[in-house]
Amino acid sequence: MTDVVLPHEILLAEPRGFCAGVDRAIEIVERALHKFGRPIYVRHEIVHNTYVVNDLKAKGAIFIEELSDVPPGATLVFSAHGVSKAIQEEARTRGFQIFDATCPLVTKVHVEVAKLAKEGYEFIMIGHKGHPEVEGTMGQLDSGIHLVEDVADVARVNPGQSSRLAVVTQTTLSVDDAADIAAAVKARFPNVREPKQQDICYATQNRQDAVKVMSPQVDVVIVVGSPTSSNSNRLRELAHKLGTRSFMVDSADELQAEWFNGHQRVGLTAGASAPEILVRQVIDRIKELGAVSVRKMDGIAETVKFPLPKGLKSDSQ
Repeated sequence: MTDVVLPHEILLAEPRGFCAGVDRAIEIVERALHKFGRPIYVRHEIVHNTYVVNDLKAKGAIFIEELSDVPPGATLVFSAHGVSKAIQEEARTRGFQIFDATCPLVTKVHVEVAKLAKEGYEFIMIGHKGHPEVEGTMGQLDSGIHLVEDVADVARVNPGQSSRLAVVTQTTLSVDDAADIAAAVKARFPNVREPKQQDICYATQNRQDAVKVMSPQVDVVIVVGSPTSSNSNRLRELAHKLGTRSFMVDSADELQAEWFNGHQRVGLTAGASAPEILVRQVIDRIKELGAVSVRKMDGIAETVKFPLPKGLKSDSQ
């Protein structure tokens, strides 16, 4: 009978977990609850993580999709993914006290779209249909933004003109996939205007880069993240593309012992909306399955911090 090889070492990706935009969004809801009391209404999940959403629900946040579900005069927070102009206008018309938790890196894309639209540009947006960030960005204009999800879509897209055409990107995509799609856009529309700075956010880039370094060193990769989290899904897909068995879990309870049979080294990372407490719980569970050591990778130290909206800043800010 062959002995079962159990996990021996956990290699911990660096950086991992919360980014500055997620930190800011959660803090906005918590400060609004502290200042104005419960309930605070939040349009869409503040970030795409089950643990975070349930924690804020317990503190008094109510998550809604339709503004008609928010009573007059209530305090409303827009999620980190951003919202369309129509949602912004409806919220103002209904008289809510509004705090915008849109990630500033998403807002940067919205500002660029508004600026170039005034100059007569149409847009090709690289992103995933139905994702709230994509809906928010495309909803900055009544028309003139064309979504492409893959290279094949580029051949089918039909803008009204190509002399003034610009590319924008969902911030949480696979860096490599987005580059391939952008190259296809450039090949079809040679004069297309590309972003001055890459739209994909620093945290998405850094976490994907860390997985690229980690994957060849381990037998299996575990990504902590919720199924709705775009950037978490991209981390798992990336490890898989690099030839490493990979799984994504919302919590330690979802880990399956057979994933680790025959695998001595486990790589562990977390999406930008996954809190560190979940990583610690996953580490504890893998240790129960046999791991005896945890080694943290060298990686970029992230120091980005975004300011809070007026009305929620502390006296020291």
